[in-house]
Amino acid sequence: MNSEEEFYDAVTGFDSDASSGEFSELIHQSADMTLPENNKSSRAEEQRDKMWPEENGIGKHRTSLPAPMFSRSDFSVWSILKKCIGLELSKITMPIVFNEPLSFLQRITEYMEHIYLINKACALTDSMARMQTVAAFAVSAVASQWERTGKPFNPLLGETYELTREELGFRFVSEQVSHHPPISAFYSEGLNKDFVFHGSIYPKLKFWGKSVEAEPRGTITLELLKHNEAYTWTNPTCCVHNVIIGKLWIEQYGTVEIVNHSTGDKCVLNFKPCGLFGKELHRVEGYIQDKNKKKLCVIYGKWTECLWCVDPLTYETYKKSEKRGGDQKKVKQNDDAVKLENDEADDMPEVQETVQVIPGSKLLWRITSRPPNSSQMYNFTSFAVSLNELDKDLEKILAPTDCRLRPDIRSMENGNMDLASKQKERLEEKQRAARRERARTEEEWRTRWFCQGNNPYTGTADWLYSGGYFDRNFSDCPDIY
Repeated sequence: MNSEEEFYDAVTGFDSDASSGEFSELIHQSADMTLPENNKSSRAEEQRDKMWPEENGIGKHRTSLPAPMFSRSDFSVWSILKKCIGLELSKITMPIVFNEPLSFLQRITEYMEHIYLINKACALTDSMARMQTVAAFAVSAVASQWERTGKPFNPLLGETYELTREELGFRFVSEQVSHHPPISAFYSEGLNKDFVFHGSIYPKLKFWGKSVEAEPRGTITLELLKHNEAYTWTNPTCCVHNVIIGKLWIEQYGTVEIVNHSTGDKCVLNFKPCGLFGKELHRVEGYIQDKNKKKLCVIYGKWTECLWCVDPLTYETYKKSEKRGGDQKKVKQNDDAVKLENDEADDMPEVQETVQVIPGSKLLWRITSRPPNSSQMYNFTSFAVSLNELDKDLEKILAPTDCRLRPDIRSMENGNMDLASKQKERLEEKQRAARRERARTEEEWRTRWFCQGNNPYTGTADWLYSGGYFDRNFSDCPDIY
């Protein structure tokens, strides 16, 4: 075990190179929870007929998955690990039941769920209002992670994903450009040529015993072409609690700085950790300042719910009155603190009251309600449900490396967990064999659609779109499936 990253790979199955080894039998036992044999294919076919309409018109996207998710209540990471004492941890692959039927490249595409905020920013004439809207977009981009405890599939090296939504006015492409370390690069543009949105993500992973922390390395850039403005930021840290025992739950924390490189304005957002008693769970607070560091407005809300902005003086007056009221309500907490320290699992705090709106505030963003059947569909949003849909017309034009063509993800989505697990093992072994062959011939891996470079605004290392994907010349794409 050479690093904390490898240890996390072992615990969570993050490393798609992990071989099944002596663990394969356990995987098959865990994965053998498929639908009754006579229901598998027929049910999937019926669902396809309903959810992939013949027409490929605007707004015609499926509203549910072909099969409901399987319960993870009878499985835990510890139940797997304790049977593997003495085995090399890097050889352990987690059962597919802990996944969700999307690739990480598709998960990144969920940034675009609230694309209307980018469109709104493009239309605004005031730079301050644009910064507020961009801040709302940055917060909305992580909102889809709420209650999403399933692990997306690790992209294979060279895997791609594209999404064009004419009704929403954008197209998007991503590529897995590196496997060690795992780096995903993406690029999106407005169909009206009014914006460009791009970045690369390299999560730095830390295992803390009961939780796994993912610090998202990599710069995200939004360019509003009409206004000649460029904004850059990084996402907050995401922490998954109770990876060993207990109920999984997620929190986001850390400081996000959004910089307008044209005006010098900056938005500083503090994603607050839940704290010992959970009072700050999901809360976001921050401010926008100009290039002279003068506070222009205060932003507050929850990344799971909504975001508001208000004048700084109004905010400070409200906080002072709130503090005076709070001083009269001291509560003894020592016993509870001892209890929390000794708990085997990090119980998720009860969600506090909804955001208290300060009089005079302006709403910047509110989360879209999830579909009523979301809990049976891995807690997907309506947007996420549509990401893996595939009709015959689309299949004809996709790159052969597109996530939608991955047989393991497709099998899991259709409810066939046993086949999904076998396909996942096959793809991972194929990837290892390809890497061994490249090592033997001393051939360097070549990315197709992105190249290494420096971010033009921050100067930091980045992966930049080379262009040409939508010309649809896929003749030199690797055979990864």
